This record gives sequence, C-alpha cells and structure tokens, in this order.
Amino acid sequence: QVQLVESGGGLVQTGGSLSLSCAASGRTASSYAFSSYGMGWFRQGPGKEREFVATIGWSGAMTRYADSVKGRFTISRDNAKNTVYLLMSSLKPEDTAVYYCAAGSRAVLSTQRSLYDYWGQGTQVTVSS
Repeated sequence: QVQLVESGGGLVQTGGSLSLSCAASGRTASSYAFSSYGMGWFRQGPGKEREFVATIGWSGAMTRYADSVKGRFTISRDNAKNTVYLLMSSLKPEDTAVYYCAAGSRAVLSTQRSLYDYWGQGTQVTVSS
C-alpha cells in the first residue's frame, strides 16, 4: 500500500505561481518501488469532473501535459525523496481546483484515471481574479 500526501496549495492572484509537492510513503514506497510508478496530477474544479493535468514517467525523463496547462505547468520527480512536484505559473482563475496526486504501476504517461492505483487526499488551489 502506498500513501500519497499533497502539500503546497493555497490562494494566489491571477498570474502568480504555486508549487505543489506529493510525498509517497508506505510499506512499498521505498525509493526503488517509487521509481517504478508512473506519477500524475489531476484536478477537480467546482462542479466539474476530475481531469488530467500532467504525468511523468518512471525516470522523470518523459512528461505529458493537458493542453490547458502546457507551457505553464511543470511536473518533476525526485525518486530519492519519493516525491513528485507540480510547478504552476501564470495561473488563471480557471485553474482553481482541488489538485490530486496519483501513482500507478501501469500508468505509463497515462491520462486515464483508471490506471492510477493510489490517490492523495487533494490540496486546494484558488486563483483570484
């Protein structure tokens, strides 16, 4: 079992930046095991379905982004720290959502929620206009 804990959310003005972190822990979350998981960020805005934001491959060399955040968000990971990050810049009010971290051994740069086995509890990001 893997536990994921997000942090770094908050309130920011339009055009601002925030950095989210997601730390993995648990019996199988050794550095070796963590590096075998594809990691992703999803978000759920008010009244909306949860949607894909970004994903990163096992080594961190490959990434994939939703069109809506491409060029503004950057996903990265540190396998030695069992942590994945999401740096968000040029934030817009439509980026307001609860952001969730997810891990999946089958999630190879996947945008599909069903391929992620473990989810964090989410962290709120609010962008004021």
